[in-house]
Amino acid sequence: MPLSPRVPDLSALDLLLSVIELGSLGRAAKAHGISQPSASSRIRYLEQLVGVPVLERTTLGSRPTAAGALIAEWARDVVDAAARLDAGIDSLRAQRDSRLRVAASQTVAEYLFPKWLMALRTRMPDTSIALESGNSTEVAKAVLDGRAGIGFVESPHLPRELESHVVARDRLVVVVAPGHPWARRGEIDAAELARTPLIYREPGSGTRNSFERAMTAGVPGWQPEIALELSSTTAIKTAVADGLAPAVLSSLAVATELAEGILVSPGVTGLDLERQLRAVWPIGRKPSGPARDLYVIASRPI
Repeated sequence: MPLSPRVPDLSALDLLLSVIELGSLGRAAKAHGISQPSASSRIRYLEQLVGVPVLERTTLGSRPTAAGALIAEWARDVVDAAARLDAGIDSLRAQRDSRLRVAASQTVAEYLFPKWLMALRTRMPDTSIALESGNSTEVAKAVLDGRAGIGFVESPHLPRELESHVVARDRLVVVVAPGHPWARRGEIDAAELARTPLIYREPGSGTRNSFERAMTAGVPGWQPEIALELSSTTAIKTAVADGLAPAVLSSLAVATELAEGILVSPGVTGLDLERQLRAVWPIGRKPSGPARDLYVIASRPI
């Protein structure tokens, strides 16, 4: 049943107990970290609620009235129960914060998460962290199934049940072997890319979804020409370097290979290959504890 509006709140009852224990409203106010006028205001409001005086002010301090002593006796069990409730909630928070499960798409997991993890370890060294890596579709499912407290995806297509927020930006780039004809050209156009067989990630991949969305917007009537499908970015880079076919991958994933000359990236005209990397969680269940801290870290500029 709902409590009567005449029942005082816990902070007022706790303050009353402190006044009786310490013998002074001023000392009780200091113990509670509030000013004496604020303490007086809380006691006056308590007296208005219960309808009787609860303290007598004397030259030596404050002491309970007969009614105040009776209310304090009842309040002690209530305040003690609230303290046990608070301790229990703290225990639940500690249990929640002791382990964090994260799901991330491959690009995020391999090229961004290690830096985020180092920053999170500094904040929460006692938290155990488990990472599940997969494509964006698999990440979305892990979050919706409750296997992960937060997810990070590359795909622009997300289930309606997920809320998402941009944490970083990336760019897709065309990559070829050094001996490929495109390697000697500064750039190619979208039409030429559209009619060229490429090596693709598997369906459900955020990289593939982002590229297909860009091609659909940039080249009307485009249909993919698939030379090969692979479920690993590393495998695709190896196949491209061996000269099998070009591919479109995250700039984060190929930065080392481009710097070392293992792969070459011609520019592409007529195509928007910028994309957003997003944190995701179920609608109405915002990240808390270490998941919230990880989200804050991930949102910082790289």
